[in-house]
Amino acid sequence: MKTIKGPAIFFAQFMDETPPFNSLDGLCKWASDLGYKGVQLPTTDPRLLDLEKAAESQTYCDELKEKINSYGLEITELSTHIQGQLVAVHPAHDIMFDAFAPDHLKGNYKGRTEWAVQQMKHAAIASQRLNLKAHATFSGSLLWPAVHPWPQQPKGLIDMGFKELANRWSPILDVFKDNDVAVCYEVHPVEDIHDGDTFERFLAATGNQKAVNILYDPSHFVLQQLDYIQYIDHYHEFIKAFHVKDSEFNPTGKKG
Repeated sequence: MKTIKGPAIFFAQFMDETPPFNSLDGLCKWASDLGYKGVQLPTTDPRLLDLEKAAESQTYCDELKEKINSYGLEITELSTHIQGQLVAVHPAHDIMFDAFAPDHLKGNYKGRTEWAVQQMKHAAIASQRLNLKAHATFSGSLLWPAVHPWPQQPKGLIDMGFKELANRWSPILDVFKDNDVAVCYEVHPVEDIHDGDTFERFLAATGNQKAVNILYDPSHFVLQQLDYIQYIDHYHEFIKAFHVKDSEFNPTGKKG
């Protein structure tokens, strides 16, 4: 019998410049006082985690776990939503997503991608050192501007896009597989993996790589008008992480 522990909270939504939201200790005490039992840690803010150091040092990881455990909390997953996004950016989005790049790589799109790939590999090793079995991320988006079939697409464009996405992710997925950590892609609008069909196309393009899994967040599915219950029937074996947020679809005569 399997049981779900929790609740847990994703700190990325709450980081700020003012206490208690500007330090790991402050956030942990705040979350613990609210009754949370787990935390999902973003990996782009050194106030919470030094990702490269976590990949290199078991001592650092042990001390990080000990600190978080001292507040009655556990790490549920590390998150690389930002780095995962930067693994695959369509040129139409380069300027917008450059806001997420380190300052020294802004405008250097090739260097930005290389940095993101290395960050992902660090995250795989760090997750293993922290005894985590799942990891939260985004797939990136090479194809989102083609989500609607207008203008008419050249034959084979979508297949080519998923092949390129798989080529970029395959070396990363190998590191996660070697470290026995599931890569849980948050199925999300603007990502190439944004529903069931696109998840299946990516999975097939990777040769059904074992590390490819799903972070399930039904709030996105409500806005996309997907059946979020039936989605579980189709993909339950791949769902290794999930987010819980409220969402309502309220169409009007001016917007959906």
